[in-house]
Amino acid sequence: MATKMNGVRGLSTAVAAGLGLVTGALAGLAVQRRALDVLRVRLEQLEEQVAHTDHHSNLASQQHLHWELLSKAIDSPELAEVLDIFEVPASQQKRRQYLFANALYTNLLFYYRIGNLSREEFFGRVRGLLQNPVVKEYWFATQGQRATLPEDSDEADLGRMVDALLRQLDEADVEEWWVVGEPPVE
Repeated sequence: MATKMNGVRGLSTAVAAGLGLVTGALAGLAVQRRALDVLRVRLEQLEEQVAHTDHHSNLASQQHLHWELLSKAIDSPELAEVLDIFEVPASQQKRRQYLFANALYTNLLFYYRIGNLSREEFFGRVRGLLQNPVVKEYWFATQGQRATLPEDSDEADLGRMVDALLRQLDEADVEEWWVVGEPPVE
């Protein structure tokens, strides 16, 4: 009988040891699985950051090219005629001023797109720009161009915001222009 018990105990010990090994292996696999999940999430985050950085780089390159083209047109009346797409006829001087107003507005637009300006900051800067009569004229002279923007685009949305602000500034009966209009909610 003693021999039988030793065999059963030996078998129980072997089964317990086997279960221990299996449990340890499963625990190890669970730890590896969690580590792989963490690595996968981190890899996805890095891929998003790279895409975001590429997007910002592309926007910066586009802004640089835009400025180069506008600079050439501002410096050359012949080239500026190519960009004369305003609602009303403009003299050479006025066309150059409109092109520069376009450069200022586009700069703010790019700053907003890359995240250097919040929507509220964009609103405040545009409110300041609209204090200049040439910028106001430019805005009205280009309303047809903005009408062609896709309705759901950021640029169209910001354009509508500027239109509303311009109406509020025109209707305001205060000299403190910097308090006119409600900054947009982010």
